[in-house]
Amino acid sequence: MQTRKNFLFAGISLAAIAAFFKWKSEPPLKKNTIKFLTQEGKVVEIDADKLPTVKRTASKADIQHWIKNKQQ
Repeated sequence: MQTRKNFLFAGISLAAIAAFFKWKSEPPLKKNTIKFLTQEGKVVEIDADKLPTVKRTASKADIQHWIKNKQQ
């Protein structure tokens, strides 16, 4: 009975130590995400890599067209 008890104790101990070192050695990966609010009101996270890097400014014609469409 003593050898079975020692065998189980050693196995559980080795499994716990292996799990601890695996957990300790892998740092959590931080994703570069940006939060946006959709038109439906839901908050979504999007990877920054998928967003365009060149930003386009809205022209006066774009703004006037948007305002006319919103009023209708």
